[in-house]
Amino acid sequence: MPGFEVFGEEEKQQVLEVFDTGVLFRYEFGDQRKGVYKVREFEKAFAGFTGAAHAQAVTSGTAALKVALAAMGVGIGDEVITQGFTFVATWEAILDIGALPIFTEVDETLNMDPADLEKKITDKTRAIIPVHMMGAPARIKEIKAIADKHGIAVLEDTAQAAGARLNGQHLGTFGHCGTFSFDAVKTMTTGEGGMIITSDESLWRNCSEYHDHGHDHAVNPGGRGGEGRSFVGFNYRMMELQGAMGLAQLAKLDAMCVSQRKNKAILKEAASQISGVSFREILDEEGDSATFFAFMLPDSDQAGRVNQVLRDNGAGAINFAENTWHFYPAWEHLIEGKTLCHNGWPFHAHGKRRFIYDPVALPASSELMSRTLVYQVPVQFTDDQRDTTLNALKEAAQL
Repeated sequence: MPGFEVFGEEEKQQVLEVFDTGVLFRYEFGDQRKGVYKVREFEKAFAGFTGAAHAQAVTSGTAALKVALAAMGVGIGDEVITQGFTFVATWEAILDIGALPIFTEVDETLNMDPADLEKKITDKTRAIIPVHMMGAPARIKEIKAIADKHGIAVLEDTAQAAGARLNGQHLGTFGHCGTFSFDAVKTMTTGEGGMIITSDESLWRNCSEYHDHGHDHAVNPGGRGGEGRSFVGFNYRMMELQGAMGLAQLAKLDAMCVSQRKNKAILKEAASQISGVSFREILDEEGDSATFFAFMLPDSDQAGRVNQVLRDNGAGAINFAENTWHFYPAWEHLIEGKTLCHNGWPFHAHGKRRFIYDPVALPASSELMSRTLVYQVPVQFTDDQRDTTLNALKEAAQL
């Protein structure tokens, strides 16, 4: 899966061009930089790749969520609906903006269940964040239709699905905006870094200015220019070295996804021999970025037995029901309201608890996740890796 598997001369050359200028800051220093603006070039290339009108680079996928929510006007007292199977960053950004995260069940896509989404909407719902988990699409068309019916904005968390498409359309372009992560374990990586895409010019301008302390970019869209400020912001600027890495990695993204789909098919064929196995619902196999391979067993007991065989043979799978980073019941810091803030914010305000999360609130997701096993799919499947994993799956099929 990680793009570092294919680091090569392309990344080195892009980075060296930055070092030759001596300018690591994405703005200003025009006389020094010799016309080299890697972050700006990366934004333009990423927008073109996805088919969005605009792209805004930031420091991380988490920052992308925070900047996008701020640009959309989300704030204290608002509710933002997302799903109970996601990386913690999704709801951390919601809390950090002052809003309340509301969680839905996931269905066989392992993404947001539209039927449960409909039940969670209230008059306080300001935004919906479906997450395209593990490289494959949520039911984004159904989700968007529900959101449109209620007049609610959709922000697609596409952190784990760069390069994925649904019927030819890039994920992240169905909603009002989409966010991406380029951290160290993503299919394309800049070490740290993120991106927001949108075709709404005013939303993009808000993102552009907010991520740069609120500086007025009106005179020079995509770059600094004016000295006035329309609102307060913060610093989430990507630096030139990350932009350089992004350009090289973006050029390889489609090829990496092709490789992952090939390797995923090998794993699926082997796992299909396991008794009672079924597979995650992929809405568009050709558009799958194939960063992960997920398969389900009839119940949690059989999933446990199968995974023990896989572990015994050196190829244990991930069971996200046991994972503390990605699944709602294991987020003890959220459920218990743990915070560094002396007055309990964001869980408390004015001496009162703002909300309470029930650890058993998502029973359908818990049942599904308890019997789901997952492999991360490499870009480059070494012979040893492949043989070990296939042998383990063969042994599991003997149960």
